[in-house]
Parts: sequence; C-alpha cells; structure tokens
Amino acid sequence: MHDHTTTETRPTVAYPGRDGAHSAAAADRLFPGGAELVPLPSFQAVVEATVACDVDYGVLPMESSLVGPVAETHDLLYTAPLAITRETAIPIRHCLVGVERVPLEEIRIVRSHPVALDQCRLLLARMPQATAIAAPTTGDAAAEVAAHGDPTEAAIASERAAALHGLAVLEADVGDHPEAYTRFVAVAPHMRLDRNGTPWRTAFSFVTDHQPGALHRALEAFARHSIDLVQLVSRPIPQTPWRYRFDAVLTGHPLDPVVRESLEELRARTRVLRIFGSYPAERP
Repeated sequence: MHDHTTTETRPTVAYPGRDGAHSAAAADRLFPGGAELVPLPSFQAVVEATVACDVDYGVLPMESSLVGPVAETHDLLYTAPLAITRETAIPIRHCLVGVERVPLEEIRIVRSHPVALDQCRLLLARMPQATAIAAPTTGDAAAEVAAHGDPTEAAIASERAAALHGLAVLEADVGDHPEAYTRFVAVAPHMRLDRNGTPWRTAFSFVTDHQPGALHRALEAFARHSIDLVQLVSRPIPQTPWRYRFDAVLTGHPLDPVVRESLEELRARTRVLRIFGSYPAERP
C-alpha cells in the first residue's frame, strides 16, 4: 500500500500539544508539502484520532538521543492498530522561559514534558529549591506558565513556544548536551510497502518464551543474515508482572528476501510478533 500523502489533497496530521511544541516542528518536517495540522491534548488523543480516521496521520516522539526511547509512544503503538510510515530527527534546543526575568533562585516551579526534564538535569540541579512538574508537552508547559502569570514559575520549552506565549527566555540552551535530537514518527492505519530507492527501516515487537537463551535464539537469524538492528529495547507487559516484550528496529525492507526470511524465523521462535511498520530511514 502506498503512502497516502501522494494524493493531491493536503493530509490532516494530529500532534500532541500546541503550536510551540517540538511535535509541531516535526510535523512540518515530516510533511514538507504542507498539511493541515491538528493539535491534540495528549499522545493518547493523537493515537485515538488516527485509529478512528479522524485524521490521516499522527505524529509522536519515538526516541531521544540522550534519554533513549519514549516509553509512552512505544506502549501506545504496541496496543494500537497503527503503523509507522515516516521518521525524522530534529535538533532539540531547550530554553528556560518565564513571565519575566528573575534570578533562578526565585523560581519555585519548573514545568515541562518528562523527557525534557530528563534532558536538563544539570539545570534542575542548579535549582534545588524548584519543584519539577510534568506537563503533556513542552508547549503546554509554556502555555500553563503564561496563563498563571506567576514569575516564580518557569517552563523548559522552545524559543518558538516562548514567543507564542509572550514569555521571556531566562536562559537559553539549558540542555545537558549541546547536540540533542529527538526522532519523531508519523503513524497511520495503513502500512507502507512501497520502495523509493533509499535505505529503509522496519520496526517490530516480539515476546519470547520465559526460558534461558530465548532472546539469543530469537535474534540469531538477524546475525546470521548480517541484518543491522539499530534499536532493541525491553518494555514490561502490564498484564503479566515481570514479563517483558522487546521493541526493535532493523535496517531493511520487509520484502527484502533476507529480511522476510529472518522475520519468519523470528515468528517461529517467539510467542508474539508484531510489525510496527516500514519507512524510509532518516538521520540527523
């Protein structure tokens, strides 16, 4: 099935947060031909709207170059009938923003998305008097600080979010590392199988038997066929305490003979195998 954005109509694309959220910038990059962007209040709302076909695509953060996989996205995609169709990596530059310029020691609350808070540990360590409070997105954090109008509250957000909500940049580039990227994906109710001559990736998830050597046996085919696994992470299975699934991404297309054969072998050696989608690879 081909990517629906090849049609002449502008696709509708949902993303979590507000216009100042990093997801909005990612949506612009994922759909450079133009799309009707639909902000929604949460990751869950984006998934639900995409599953219901209220929008053509959803955009979600998948992985941070600093703190690793975004657990909420991984878990939502595992339970939803959606597939990844595109990916992009954008640089993330965090700023500390507030209603007015005040010394850092006067700030009592810092709001942001949990991933952003995790990427700014050095800043938070310099502010032991401040309580970090999670927000649905960095854009929502900036909006909340603007709405409260309290100079003792600040947000970790983008410069774009600060400008949108009339906030002052208290400190720029507050991330722990100067080069930070977040990989975003576009998801849809269909799976791409077209080819365009560029390198492809295939995302999948599997559950092994609970016995010694099960993971090694599951992955053996990929090593034998020299298939590169660019990601392998474990996630707990909520309904079964102390049991885990493995989310992975390989380099290759599911119709490549060696990839197809390896996935067939994996299916035979695991209890559950789900394909999350195939898509052109992009690196920052």
